[in-house]
Amino acid sequence: MYLHLGSDVVVSQSDIIAIFDLDTTSISKITRKFLNTVQKNNRVIDVSSQDLPKSYVLCGKKNNFNIYISPLSAQTLYKRASAKFKIE
Repeated sequence: MYLHLGSDVVVSQSDIIAIFDLDTTSISKITRKFLNTVQKNNRVIDVSSQDLPKSYVLCGKKNNFNIYISPLSAQTLYKRASAKFKIE
């Protein structure tokens, strides 16, 4: 199954490692450092286009991963993913 992240971008749900709320997680200094490092390594894909980013999704396998910045809330993405897999 696939999860729509916004702006015609979809990812395989089997590749999703985690879904994060941008506002609450970016408060942490460690998270900001991680996001900056990932961005410097060109692993950030911004699908929010001109909308305000609300969440980011960590996708990939082992040491090969990307972060997708999404205009959809983490709660919306979680609901979409859980509806397909019956996650509790």
